[in-house]
Amino acid sequence: MTVLNFTAALAHPNFQNAPKPNFFVREVPIYGDVILAPMDGFSDLPFRLICRELGSAMSYTEFTNADGILQKKLPESVAQRLRYDPSENPMTFQIYHQDPDRLVDAAKRTLELEPDIVDLNMGCYVKDISERGAGSGMLRFPERIAHYFSRASKELPIPVTGKIRLGWDDASRNYLTIAKILEDNGASLIAVHARTRAQAYHGSADWDAIAEVKQTVKIPVLGNGDVKTVADIARMKQHTGVDGVMIGRGAIGNPWIFSRRDREEVSLDERIVLLRRHLALNLDFYGPRGGLILFRKHAVKYINGLYGAAQLRVPLLTAESVQEFDDLLGQFRERVDAHEHVMSEPRELAMAA
Repeated sequence: MTVLNFTAALAHPNFQNAPKPNFFVREVPIYGDVILAPMDGFSDLPFRLICRELGSAMSYTEFTNADGILQKKLPESVAQRLRYDPSENPMTFQIYHQDPDRLVDAAKRTLELEPDIVDLNMGCYVKDISERGAGSGMLRFPERIAHYFSRASKELPIPVTGKIRLGWDDASRNYLTIAKILEDNGASLIAVHARTRAQAYHGSADWDAIAEVKQTVKIPVLGNGDVKTVADIARMKQHTGVDGVMIGRGAIGNPWIFSRRDREEVSLDERIVLLRRHLALNLDFYGPRGGLILFRKHAVKYINGLYGAAQLRVPLLTAESVQEFDDLLGQFRERVDAHEHVMSEPRELAMAA
């Protein structure tokens, strides 16, 4: 495009009215400020698609082991984790390992699949991963983190980012040191889960620590931890000044949070419609058997808080066929409808009187 044409394009009404990105990951524009967190066993293609449609601003894969990526022939389990739909762009592949050079090699190989961003997981607290120095275990080895980002930021043509926790435990909360290492070695964004590895998901997330990271670095920062309601999104942004809010467990069974709607605002009909659509996506992606089994943990979350949900939990978690699953949903809806009818009768009688 010539300078003249570019100037004309800027003046075009459609350009002037185009939405502005909330922030950039280097040159990648991000339209929106709420993002589904990468979660092992949950942030797969079917769930990501639903969250993106409802307003999640970008997609992260489940974290993927660099060893699997570097096998001569990509294993189907790895290929499945890295599969995505073009509608998900910007698409971020999250990887993990304890060896920084192996991580760089894996990040380079993922380029064949054309991600927009590659993210390093430094937050997984699971013992088998963290105690060998991967996931949150990398926080104990700042020099490895510096080595990876120094190489990756120079050798990859796309942005590299990182997701961290506050430290290994309360005695080693080195999040500010790690944040500066990431920025100084070419990282384009930092996501902060505001708990230590020792906390796992226990205790309260330390939003003050997220605010400190945001004040310390100039690259975009995402805040993660204890965001369960629409009000929490606004509170975290106001408290920390982050560029975006990352939601993990708070989105399971409640993807409407990305549309700024709380679970209580969603009708039973809406829940069942989306639940069935999510199941259909799972069946298509994983096949009839695997799709149903992997969906059951989502299903119990979709009905959480509704009348009779507790009694339906075990039957849903053990349903052996789509027909059985559908029958359970039909019976559940009838019970909820009957309960609501009974609850409304006194009011109707009072109004008639």
